[in-house]
Amino acid sequence: MDKINSTSRLFSLESKVLLIQTDTTVGFLSQDESQLQSIKERPSTKPFIKVYKSFKSLQNSHIRVPSRQKKLIRRAKKTTFIVKHTSFRIAKDTLHSKLLTDITWNYSTSANERSKHFDRGFCEVKADIIIEDKNSLYEGKSSKLYRINNIKKVRLR
Repeated sequence: MDKINSTSRLFSLESKVLLIQTDTTVGFLSQDESQLQSIKERPSTKPFIKVYKSFKSLQNSHIRVPSRQKKLIRRAKKTTFIVKHTSFRIAKDTLHSKLLTDITWNYSTSANERSKHFDRGFCEVKADIIIEDKNSLYEGKSSKLYRINNIKKVRLR
């Protein structure tokens, strides 16, 4: 296993599926939604969460964040938001975030078979690149999930 301090050697990540410890649990990341759909055996109508490296990159992506909820989104940790039919989260201060320094966003999903728990063997077969730190990979608690609009927020998970 290579130990690197920089992601500069990791070129052309756009078409790769990464297995990585996110800020909440082990996850698959990719910019290719179809690869994640085939791994998870998920219908194409069910969207994935988009993970951004910062609030600024979220705003540059043309997702209209309700004005009254911007402070909530900027300060949130381990939280996913749904605005209209788009789900997103911001990864801050983790290996996950450092990987996203060159890539402003990725699709994200938990690293497991549909409706099952984390299985390292399954994940290693499906991932193109495995990135792990000294804490290894572990299944943690999933993120909080809120549906928000300009007037209210509703916790879904």
